[in-house]
Amino acid sequence: MPAPLPNEVEALRAIIAAQAAELEAERRRREASETELAAAKAGLVAKALEMEKLKIQLARLRRMQFGSSSEKIAREIEQLELSLEDLEATTAAEATMAGAELLPTAPLEGAPEARARAGRRKLPEHLPRTEIVHAPHDACPSCGGTLRKVGEDVTEVLDYIPARFTVIRHVRPALSCQCCEGMVQAPMPSLPIERGLPSAGLLAHVLIAKYCDHLPLYRQSAIYAREGVELERSLLADWVGKAAALMAPLANAIAQHVLAGSVLHADDTPVPVLEPGRGKTKTGRLWVYLRDERPHAGQGPPAVLYRYTPDRKGEHPQRELAGFRGYLHADGYGGFDALYDGSRIAEVACMAHVRRKFFDEHVETGSPLAAEVLKRIGVLFDIERSLVGLSAEERSLLRQAKARPALDELAAFLDATLLRIPGKGDLAKAIRYARSRWTALTRYVDDGRLELSNNAAERAIRPLAIGRRNWMFAGSDAGGERAAAIYTITQTAKLNGLDPQAYLHDVLDRIADHPINRITDLLPWNIVQMP
Repeated sequence: MPAPLPNEVEALRAIIAAQAAELEAERRRREASETELAAAKAGLVAKALEMEKLKIQLARLRRMQFGSSSEKIAREIEQLELSLEDLEATTAAEATMAGAELLPTAPLEGAPEARARAGRRKLPEHLPRTEIVHAPHDACPSCGGTLRKVGEDVTEVLDYIPARFTVIRHVRPALSCQCCEGMVQAPMPSLPIERGLPSAGLLAHVLIAKYCDHLPLYRQSAIYAREGVELERSLLADWVGKAAALMAPLANAIAQHVLAGSVLHADDTPVPVLEPGRGKTKTGRLWVYLRDERPHAGQGPPAVLYRYTPDRKGEHPQRELAGFRGYLHADGYGGFDALYDGSRIAEVACMAHVRRKFFDEHVETGSPLAAEVLKRIGVLFDIERSLVGLSAEERSLLRQAKARPALDELAAFLDATLLRIPGKGDLAKAIRYARSRWTALTRYVDDGRLELSNNAAERAIRPLAIGRRNWMFAGSDAGGERAAAIYTITQTAKLNGLDPQAYLHDVLDRIADHPINRITDLLPWNIVQMP
C-alpha cells in the first residue's frame, strides 16, 4: 500500500513541486534523446542521398562502357565502386553505433541491388547444412515434469569455410511440460550481426580478403556469385561497417597497450583517397606505431597501431603521442621534431636511412668513398644480428665493447671525407645528414632496448604498401580510418603468431556478448583459442 499523504498543506505542496520537477527533468531527457536520434537520422539521410548519387553515376558509366574498351571509364567505375563500398560500410557502422535502423534506399533499375528483399532472405537450397540443436533441460525447470516436443524454431546463418560455403542451422526445439504445460526452449546464440545472415567465420573471411588479401568487396561479390551465392557489394559493405564498429573497442585496447610502452617505432606511408563527388584522389597518410620488445627479450607482447589521417601534418603524430614517454625510433620527418623539444621523448634515428643515401650515391657514381661508408655501416648491422634475443643489459655491454669503437671510427672517416670532397655534392649532403643526427643515431649503444634502425616500422608498413598496389586508393577518409583499425587488429594477431582469420573468427564469435570492461580478454596474447 502507498504511504498515506500528510495533512499539512505545505507538505503536500512540497510533494507536488518535487514530482513536477521530476517530470520536467524526464521531459528534458526525452527531448535530448530525440534530438540526438534526429541528428543521427539526418546524417543517415544525407549518406543515403550520397549513395544514390554514386549509384546513378555508376549506372551511367556502365552504360557508356557497354561495347567499349575504354580503360579510363573502367578505372572510374572502379573508383566509384570503392567509394560506394566505403560509404555503405560507414553508414552501417554509424547506424550500429547510434542504434538506428538503416534507411532504405531506392535501388537502381537493372542493378543487383534491385532485387526485392522482403524480410530475411532465403539461403540457397544447394548449400550443405550443418545442424546444431540447442536443447533445453531434460526436465521442466518450473515443476520438474517430463517435457514433450511441440515445435521448434529454425534460424539459418551463412557460414564460410575456406574454399566453400555451408549453412549452419540453429534448431531450437520448443518443448512443453506434460505436468504443468509450461513451455521451454533454449535461447538463440548471439550472432555477430543481430538478425544478420553471416556467421563469425564468413565475416572474418570477408574482412581478411579485403584488408589482408587486398580484394575489394565488388571483386569478392563476383567470386561468391561464381559459387552460386549472391552477396551484393552493398550487403558486404554493410557487414564490414558493422563488424568494424563491433571491434572498435578491441582496436582501442591495442592502441592503449602500444602507447603504454617505453620504446616505439613510427613511420608513415601515403595512401590515395577518393575525393567525394569529384572522381579524383587526394593523398592521405597511414601511420604506424609499433611496440616490439622481442629483440631484447622483453616481457611486453608485440603490438602495432595504425592510424589514418587526411594529410601529413605534424599535429597528427604529436596528438597521438601526447601521453607517450620514452624513446621514439623514426626517420627525419620534421613533424616529429616538436616531440623532442622537452625531456618526455628522446629521438632514436635510423641508420638504415643513412645507409640508403650512401647506397644511392654508390649506385649512381660508383664512389669508392661511399662504398667504404657502406662497408663500415655493414659492420654495425653484423654486430646487431648477433645480439637478437639477448637481454637489454647484455646487448648494451656488447655494444659498448664492439659497436662504440666502430661508430667512433665511422664518425672520424665521415669528418675527414667531408674535407676532401665538394661541399655541394650528394655525398657531402649524405655525410652532413648523418653527422647532424649523430647523437640520435648512436643513442642505441647505451640502452639495450633500442635498435640501430627503424626497419621494424618499415616491415609493419609493407602490408599496407602491398595493398595499396592492389586497391590503389581508399574510398573515403572514413574508409581509411576503418582500414587502420582492421589492420591494427589483424597485424597485431600476426605479430603474436596467430592466424588472423582464425583470430577474427574467435573474436567475432564472442565480442557481441563480451563485457566491455573485459575487452582485454580478447587481445591476441590473452584470448584462449577455440577448438
